[in-house]
Amino acid sequence: MAHDSIRVRFAPSPTGYLHVGGARTALFNWLFARQSGGKFLLRIEDTDRERSSDEHTQVIRDGLTGLGLDWDEDIVFQGAGIERHQKMADDLLARGHAYEDDGAVRFRMPHEEIAWEDAVGGHISFQGSDIQDWIILRSDRTPTYNFTVVADDAEMTISHVIRGADHISNTPKQIAVFRALGHEPPVFAHVPMIHGPDGHKLSKRHGATAVGDYQNLGILPEALRNFLALLGWNPKDEREVFSDIHELIQAFSLADVQRKSAIFDLTKLEWMNGQHLSLTPVDQLLPLVEPEMKRLGLDAESVPHEKLVKAVDINRERARTIMDIAERAAVRLDSSFIKTDDEKAQKLIAKDRDGFYSSLEATYQLLSGMDDAAWQPENLEQQLRDLAESLGVGPSKIFQPIRVAITGTTVSEGIHILLDVVGREESLARIQAAIRRD
Repeated sequence: MAHDSIRVRFAPSPTGYLHVGGARTALFNWLFARQSGGKFLLRIEDTDRERSSDEHTQVIRDGLTGLGLDWDEDIVFQGAGIERHQKMADDLLARGHAYEDDGAVRFRMPHEEIAWEDAVGGHISFQGSDIQDWIILRSDRTPTYNFTVVADDAEMTISHVIRGADHISNTPKQIAVFRALGHEPPVFAHVPMIHGPDGHKLSKRHGATAVGDYQNLGILPEALRNFLALLGWNPKDEREVFSDIHELIQAFSLADVQRKSAIFDLTKLEWMNGQHLSLTPVDQLLPLVEPEMKRLGLDAESVPHEKLVKAVDINRERARTIMDIAERAAVRLDSSFIKTDDEKAQKLIAKDRDGFYSSLEATYQLLSGMDDAAWQPENLEQQLRDLAESLGVGPSKIFQPIRVAITGTTVSEGIHILLDVVGREESLARIQAAIRRD
C-alpha cells in the first residue's frame, strides 16, 4: 500500500472524558500516520444523542492537542451521516445481505470462515456460523455501532484500523459487512489492553483515568505521551525516554507492538515525568510552577526573579511532578513552608540531640563570619568540610543539621547549593531559629 493511501482514524464517543486507553490508541494511530506520511483523522461517534455532549467533544479535542496530536482533515461527526447509514442498510436489505425482523433490519452472517492477518495479533479466525445474525438498523431506523463503524470507515477510505484488543470480537461482523458492501476490509491492528497493577482492566478504582486528570496532577504532556507510547510498544533500542516527539515518530513501529496486556504503573509515570522535568528548560517550567505556588499561598511575583529561577531550576532535578517543584521551591523561598513533621528529621534530632545542636552552633559561628562575597557554592562547601574535619566528625554531621534547619527535611540538593539558593541572610536566620528551638 502506497504511503499516500494510508489513512487511520481515532473514533471516540463524546459521552465522557478522554480516557488514557483512548489516548494511547489515538497516539499509536497518529505515530503510524506521521511515520508513514499518511493521514490521521478524527471521527466523533456521537450517535448516542442522550449521552453525547459538545463539552465532552471539546475535552477530547483539548486532550489530543494537549498531547501534541493533530488531525489532517475536518472532524467527522458520525451523527450527521445517519441518512447515509440508513440508505446503505436498505441496500443490503434489497440485495439479500440483510432481512427485516420485527421492524428492524438484521444482517445475515455468512456461514463461512472469517479470518484476517492482524498487524499485531497475527492470524485470527472466526466461524461465521457461530455468530448470530445481528441488527444493523433498529426498528426506529437508528443504526447500530458495528454497522456505522464500517459505513464510516468505508466512506472515509480508512486503510488501517488500529484499536484496542477488546474489539477483536467485533471484527468478524465488520469484515462481513465490508464485503457485503463491496469494500475490501482495512488492515486491522488490535493493540493490547491497559491493566492496572492488579492485572485487572484499568478503571477508576486504580486512580485517575482521564488524560486531563494527570495534567492537573502536574504531569507534563510530553511525559504522559512518552509513557502512553510505551504501554504495549517496545522500541527496538529499548530506550525509555523520548525527549522529542519526532524521536517517537521515527522509532515507532506496529511490528514492535506486543500482544500481552500493558500495565499502567503510576510510579513509572511519575519517574518518567521526573525525567522530562529535568530536560525541560526552566523558563518553560516557570509558567507551570507559579500557579501551583500561588495555590500553596506563595506569591511568586513577590520573589526576586533570579532567586525564583534558582529555586525552580535546582529542584526540578529531584521532583516527580510540577507540584513537587512548587512545594520544594516554596520551602527555599519562604520560611513559613519549612517542614515541621518530617519523621526522618525528628529521628535524626532525637538520636543525638546534643550533637545536632552543637553542630548547628558551630556552623552558625562559621557562616555568620562570611560576607556576601564569600557566600559562593564552592567556598561554602569547602568551608563546611574544613569545619567537619576540625571537629573530628564526618561531613554529614555538619550537613544534615543544616538541611533540617533550613528545609525541615534530611534530603535536599547539595548543601552548598541549598545555602546559595536560600541566601546568606535567610540561611543564617533559619539556622539561628532552629538553635533557639532547642
